Amino acid sequence: MESLRQGRPKSPVRELLEVLVVSVILALFVRTWVAQVFRIPSDSMKPHLMAGDHVLVNKFIFGPKANTEELKWLPQRLPRPGDVALFRFPPDPQRDFIKRCVAGPLEKVRIEDKRLLVDDQPLEEAGYVVHLDERTYSRSLFLDDGYRLRDNFGPLQVPEGYYFFLGDNRDGSYDSRYWGPVPGSFIRGRPWLVLWSVAEEEEKRSEDLRTPRLVR
Repeated sequence: MESLRQGRPKSPVRELLEVLVVSVILALFVRTWVAQVFRIPSDSMKPHLMAGDHVLVNKFIFGPKANTEELKWLPQRLPRPGDVALFRFPPDPQRDFIKRCVAGPLEKVRIEDKRLLVDDQPLEEAGYVVHLDERTYSRSLFLDDGYRLRDNFGPLQVPEGYYFFLGDNRDGSYDSRYWGPVPGSFIRGRPWLVLWSVAEEEEKRSEDLRTPRLVR
């Protein structure tokens, strides 16, 4: 009777399959809800994030379904201006973008000759924004949107539940100036650590860009 209660021993193959199944489930859970590695595809966030950087994204901080009570107890919060965030690209939600949030719901965004104003107040961006093109394009309707909206934009009030994102490489970023604000439900997480870099032209990269570093 004792031997019947103990049951038959598991075969090595079955034990291996169980370990693999549990490992896959845990990996999917972590990737969906906790963390994900994302490769930066362009230089729109340079100099802090470069094409080829692999960043670890904290997907829990902007976790879904966090109500007011949950936010009091969980290490979650809503996105706020200054956050670098990973989000689904609104025109094509199958793609992910990384940009910096500059304005939240119901805030008014305006750009005048490259200078960003939120609610009519200039935003201090000296710590992360670069302008690599000395030219400043006017609001002329005869210009292509790629030039006209780059240096002069708005004013636009961000809708309720939406966020406005811009690239740090302000003259070379495809962002909310061209395709609009991002729904809060599209925001997936916050990059916080560059794990490693694989640059297209490695000889142009300094050594510190190839070592782990925090995302500012």
